[in-house]
Amino acid sequence: MTVPDADPRAHLVANIQAERALWADLVEEVGEDRMTDPGPMGEWTFKDLASHLLAWRERTIARLEAAAAGREEPPNPWPAELGDEEDDTVNAWIHERTRDRPLRDVLDDVDRSYERYASAIAALPDDLVTRPDAFPWLEGEALADVELFGHLHDEHEPSMRAWLTERA
Repeated sequence: MTVPDADPRAHLVANIQAERALWADLVEEVGEDRMTDPGPMGEWTFKDLASHLLAWRERTIARLEAAAAGREEPPNPWPAELGDEEDDTVNAWIHERTRDRPLRDVLDDVDRSYERYASAIAALPDDLVTRPDAFPWLEGEALADVELFGHLHDEHEPSMRAWLTERA
């Protein structure tokens, strides 16, 4: 897929802004009184899901910020022996480290992450946004062609929507 926008960075930033609004709507729909109830992902709560998404997003943001500054990609925030790919071991490590964080801190950090994400992308040179081999972790796709929030929508939103429907 090629982004039809004349400025692929602007397209990505607009996508991030739209996702921020969708997230705010979801937070409102769930309601803070239910965010620590198990259910959206088995025993995980909405707060756990938010922490999970934030941890992976922060890794991506750190990678983009480093690229924009011409620095080497930073190491993963988890121990090296856990590897580089998303799997249950890394997710368990993230959950263990974040499960006791206050809900308001998690929500505030998620909200701030959208601006950091947009700023990191806006700071990238054109070729890093449009070149398919610019980021090895994108496996041959250009950043401009990646669905930045696909993990949430593909992997977690269906079970979250089912949970919300059951609780309505």
